[in-house]
Amino acid sequence: MTTPSRPVPPAKTAPTGSAATPPDRPTAAPSLAERLAAGTGGILLLGLTPPRRSATAEQAADIADVTLRRLAGLDLDGLILYDIDDESDRNPDERPFPYLPTMDPAVFHAEHLGAWPHPVIIYRCVGKYPAPDLTDWLRSVDPGRVLGVFVGSSSADKPVHTGLAEAHALHDEVRPELELGGVAITERYAQRGDEHLRMLTKQSRGCLFFVSQVVYDVDTTKSLVSDYYYACAERGIAPRPVIFTLSVCGSTKTLAFLQWLGVNVPKWLENSLRHSADPLAESYRRCLATATDLVEFCTELGLPFGFNVESVSIRKAEIDASVALAADIRRLLLPPHRP
Repeated sequence: MTTPSRPVPPAKTAPTGSAATPPDRPTAAPSLAERLAAGTGGILLLGLTPPRRSATAEQAADIADVTLRRLAGLDLDGLILYDIDDESDRNPDERPFPYLPTMDPAVFHAEHLGAWPHPVIIYRCVGKYPAPDLTDWLRSVDPGRVLGVFVGSSSADKPVHTGLAEAHALHDEVRPELELGGVAITERYAQRGDEHLRMLTKQSRGCLFFVSQVVYDVDTTKSLVSDYYYACAERGIAPRPVIFTLSVCGSTKTLAFLQWLGVNVPKWLENSLRHSADPLAESYRRCLATATDLVEFCTELGLPFGFNVESVSIRKAEIDASVALAADIRRLLLPPHRP
């Protein structure tokens, strides 16, 4: 059996005619949407949870100001704004951190993050929204500033207003020019072995990139993206960029929350975090090692990739550590067009 050749995304050609950029004029660096659509990697994002829904406009504005000051020194390609849903149907165990409804990420972006100069990827837990509401959002969004990620139901038994396939169909009908991504979950691959096929299905529905759940099980994650890469090769299609999510863990309570969310933390690593005198420093070191491992693996494989850094805790120490981790990862990712 011969090894399938690696799929290569089609080359982008410069425009011709009067609209072409003159050769003596410098060309602007491609935008996040352009890079994702072209299937290139080297992407660095930072994930944020919007303020609580109960926050006043003044409180939300203060949170946005603090966030923007914190991000000012980072060389990010964009932000992710999460859409938080109650997942108690998926895990009946007590939630280590209580579920508190949060502000609509699209509203937080529109009303409080106007000073952010780069694109934002807005998550949509589509089951929360009736089709007319999702349609209204698709019609109102600015594809020049916003990309989207559709997330399906947290369990098969959960009642939903809009299913994932229906949401993708609405996107195609209402706003196909909006760059759309999907989620990839290592733990689902470990349990069912078909997550790479789910990614292919989402890709066939128009997903141009994938964002993973938090990665602590790096070996299984490598198996997932390897299966995805070679499944693309067998079908003669180019793999889409995979953005790996990393999150620091500064306490046993944060560790318990990651595990409640469904993140598989290998036992040896759980032991290291539980018995460390400084679990935040230990998890930081492990996250950076994971990033380095994935950079080497995906580069050798030929899979376009990037990273998304987040903190699942609201503790300042963990948020600050996530910002520092993003800066360290940028140094691993510097693409050719950056100084």
